[in-house]
Amino acid sequence: MNNTKFNFLHSTPVQIRFNDIDIMAHVNNSVYQNFFDLARTHYFEKVFQTKMEWKKQALVLAKITIEYFNPIFLEENIEVKTKVHRLGNKSLQMIQEIINVDTKEIKAQNDAVLVAFGINENKPVLLPELWKVKIQDFEEDIKL
Repeated sequence: MNNTKFNFLHSTPVQIRFNDIDIMAHVNNSVYQNFFDLARTHYFEKVFQTKMEWKKQALVLAKITIEYFNPIFLEENIEVKTKVHRLGNKSLQMIQEIINVDTKEIKAQNDAVLVAFGINENKPVLLPELWKVKIQDFEEDIKL
């Protein structure tokens, strides 16, 4: 995946639930996406300083790649680090990592492309300039 070292300015703590655990006593790989989704939502609420108005315009996943490095167990203290690292005309690229807070071990990495989507238009639209400005203001090293 991406070997670049990123400066993450946003993190979301995640509570592991008993029903996240599979027969092998670790978090099932299908649950990781839930952790990434939760952190993505928190990231945009923090950066945009408001909740997204999903009935008007949204960001939808166009591509997602998850690389699993180490299993997560029930009693671990984990968080998801999130960063937008590239802005395009209609899309943005986001990197996320699930880490063990205590050991700093990276458990998984997610690389995603999200597309601005107009609900009324029912198709991809240009990323709003306000979104771009807010992301650039939040991130220190964004690529255009």
